[in-house]
Parts: sequence; structure tokens; C-alpha cells
Amino acid sequence: MTTQTQTYRWHGSGVAPAPEPPVVTGIGTAAPNGLGTGAWWQAVLCGETGIRPITRFEPGQYPARLAGEVPGFDPAAHIPSRLMPQTDHMTRLALTAAEEALADAGLDTSELPDYAAGAVTASSAGGFEFGQRELQALWSKGGRHVSAYQSFAWFYAVNTGQISIRHGLRGPSGVLVTEQAGGLDAVAQARRQLRKGTRLLVTGGVDSSLCPWGWAAHLAGGELSTRDRPDQAYLPFSADACGHVAGEGGALLVLEDAAHARERGARIYGTVDGYAATFDPPPGSGGAPRLRAAAELALRDAGLAAADVDVVFADAAGRREADRQEAEAISGVFGKYGVPVTAPKTMTGRLGAGAASLDLAAAFLALRDQLIPPTVNVGEVAPDCPLDLVTGTGRPARLRTALVLARGRGGFNAAMIVRSTD
Repeated sequence: MTTQTQTYRWHGSGVAPAPEPPVVTGIGTAAPNGLGTGAWWQAVLCGETGIRPITRFEPGQYPARLAGEVPGFDPAAHIPSRLMPQTDHMTRLALTAAEEALADAGLDTSELPDYAAGAVTASSAGGFEFGQRELQALWSKGGRHVSAYQSFAWFYAVNTGQISIRHGLRGPSGVLVTEQAGGLDAVAQARRQLRKGTRLLVTGGVDSSLCPWGWAAHLAGGELSTRDRPDQAYLPFSADACGHVAGEGGALLVLEDAAHARERGARIYGTVDGYAATFDPPPGSGGAPRLRAAAELALRDAGLAAADVDVVFADAAGRREADRQEAEAISGVFGKYGVPVTAPKTMTGRLGAGAASLDLAAAFLALRDQLIPPTVNVGEVAPDCPLDLVTGTGRPARLRTALVLARGRGGFNAAMIVRSTD
């Protein structure tokens, strides 16, 4: 494997040296309110929602009928015909986002040394569509006898593998499966690989489970909103919160060694300075949620204090108890109404493993444009959620540092600190 000299900086505490933080040089997105970073970010700043009645299958028989579907996606325009039989909708979205991210970074991966670049992504429920297809083949005459478990295992490996193969990324690869927290966990794993000498990684998450089998699983979780109006269905931190809307999409980023990025003159969105993951105690144990601990540990990892954070991108579950717990975690770190908070995923729905990486992309673009994107549809914040929630329209602000929070089903918590280099 190609190695290189690491540069170091000092933590704010002055106690121990840490590697220079990696930089993000490319962003590729697929979101329900815009395909591609430019279209999506413009929609976010305008407060345009991508939550609509489901069209990918007939939703009339289900109690929840809204979702965030990526609009105008024509796989044939983005994916070589030879890959079409080997991929499903989610993998095609991921390949499209990866292609955009690498182009945005100005990279020709064929010019890199062998093993200098890799891919680490996240997934959670995207295998449902592939699994459903396999089961349908099993039921039909001459179908392939592949178990649901085998199809999921194969799918998770193939999603990252297709990105690596298509772009010649022969370095480290991997897939993180921590549900909604996965988009941050994947980027953290990519950061670890950079510290071992890899030059760059395509990382983040793109997810999709908008098929009948996947929808049945969403409904079984009991957390979907059953309201039929898009502007009333997903209202995190509101007294009227009644669940979330599921969506598809996400973001893939090019995470690069800072010295290598400077050497090639890359445009830099910002740095990944801190990260931490925690786990909630088992249900019924009486233990407290540990999202606050994740945020505090991420700050410590970055060598920063709470006062250094200019904006928080919230997980925004859209359920009253979960919203109260997150508000308590945020106010515990920053004080009541102590920092601007936003949840642009109210325009897309919760995207599984794609949600946190899309928030990460939004954080970098907010730092670039010095503008906090809005949380749409939420009017008055619930009294038991003492947050300075940015609602209505975007808020201009002096931004240098952002905290992104994510929680995954099963007790996963993740927090990531990103900073502007300006």
C-alpha cells in the first residue's frame, strides 16, 4: 500500500498530537428534493419539499402513503448498460452520487497509484428491493434459490464493490450497517483508513427501501407518520409530531488526506475534525440515552469546546419522546436555546443510512455559503424541546464549525464535527 508522511496538529488541550484532519474535496448527492448537489442545495435553500405520495408502487392499501422519492432519475443516463442487470435502484443511485463526487473533486482515479484510493459506505435497508426480486424469482418457475439472508449479505458487499470496480478504487473498502447513524460511521471509518496511509476514499451513504417488502418493514417499526398531507406528516420537535416519513437517497463524499489535496490544488469544502459513537442501554434497563455523550466525545476528539459550535444538524426523529431526548442532549451540551439547530431532512424524509451523510453535505455547503438551511413545516417548537430551531427560511450566520447528529434503530448514536478552512 502507498504510504505518506502524516502531518500533525495540537488539540486545544495541548495534551497530545493528532493527525491533521482530512478534508472533503467532492460531494455527490441524490435526494428527494433534487438529483445532484446543485439542484438539491437550491431546493433546500428555497425550502422545497420532496415528500409526496408514493409512486414506486401502489400505496393505497397501506396506512402510510407518503415518501421521499428521488425525482427524475433515469438510470440509463447514468449507469452503463452492462451494469443494469447487476444492480438495483439503490446501487444505481449510489453509483450516480459517487460519479458526481469524484467529478466534483476533479479526480481522475486512473492517475492514482494502485491501492491509493478506496470506498467505505453505509447501508441499512437498501437490500429490500434486491431481496424482494430474489424472492419473486424463487417463487417463479426456474427462479434462483437464494435465501433472503444471502441476498442481503451479497447486496451490501456489491453496493460498495460496484463503486470500487467502476472507478478503479483498489484500496480499502467496507460497508457499515448502523441504520440512520451509518452515514457518519462510514466517514469515520474512512478517516481511520486515511490515517493508515490511504490518500482518499469515497464515503458516506445512499439508501433506498421504497418497495412493498421494504415498506412492510417500515410499517412494522411503528414509527411512520400516517398523515396524508406532506406539510403535516413529519414535524420534528413540534407538539404535533406523529412520526417520520421515509425517503431514499443520500450523499457520497470524497474524503482526502489534507496534504495530498493541497498538493494537487484541490478545492476544499472543509475538514472532518471530530467524531464519536455511543450506544444506548438496552430498553427497560433504566439507563439514559447516550446521544449527549456522543456529542461531547466528538467535541473532545476535535479539541473544541461547545462554544466553538455554530450550528447543529439534528437527527430529528419526529416522535415526541425521541425528540425530547434529543432536545435534552443538545441543551445539555449547549444550554437551552444555546445554539442554532436545523433539520433539513424535513424536506426529504429520513433516508436510512443516507440521511446523516446528506446532513454532512448540507453542513459543508452551509459553512461555504454562511447560511443555515431551514427546518420546514414546523411552526412553534414544543415547550419541552428548548431549541433555537431554524424554521421558515434559511438564517444567515457566521459559521465556522458544525455538529451533525444521527441515531440509528437499535441504539446507535453518532456525532461528527466539521469545520470550514476559511
